[in-house]
Amino acid sequence: MSRRAAADLRHIDVWLFDLDDTLYPHDNGIMVEMRQRIADFIVKLTGKPADEARTIQSGWFETHGAALPGLLAEHDVTPREFLDYVHDLPLHQIDDHPELDAALARLPGRRFIFTNGAASHAERVLGKLGIAGRFEGVFHIESGDLTPKPHPATYDRMIEAFGIAQAATCFFEDSSKNLIHAHMLGMTTVLVGPESAGAPHIDYVTPDLIDFLNTARLKEPA
Repeated sequence: MSRRAAADLRHIDVWLFDLDDTLYPHDNGIMVEMRQRIADFIVKLTGKPADEARTIQSGWFETHGAALPGLLAEHDVTPREFLDYVHDLPLHQIDDHPELDAALARLPGRRFIFTNGAASHAERVLGKLGIAGRFEGVFHIESGDLTPKPHPATYDRMIEAFGIAQAATCFFEDSSKNLIHAHMLGMTTVLVGPESAGAPHIDYVTPDLIDFLNTARLKEPA
């Protein structure tokens, strides 16, 4: 694993990015707000106090990788109700980001989004960042039949949907556990966010996505 030297990504021509806390800084509070809305939804649905709702939420996340599968398994609620409520955020923390757009533009090959968020949320975030046109496709929670990362079947669906070669793919994520299966599939993995302990399934760690992309060694144009 390398934290300081420029990453050697000359074998990469598929660029796969998580969305939340990856394409924008983790400390802008969007995921905190989203987790709070999940807890609020559980409170409204079950009538339980907030502390119990957060415990339920944590259990679903640990067991299923996200709250939605646990919710659907235990309660009579539609996915649309949940997704619309949780993602109804102002996104005022996100602005047009020309530096990120320029960093993405220098990447040779195809670029995709792979997120546990809803399709509408991904569209809004990419639009606010001003980078929607840089991506060929978005694989969201609805694309995965409501099965989130890190479930292996969801990676298989994403690979089939985008028609990508794993060995030529670099996957950027803020969640270490979501990189485990990607590594097993042969992808190059990059953990984005605050410095954290190394792990065998992580090839690179970076606290700054733009700097990482700008300094990486890339495939020469054909």
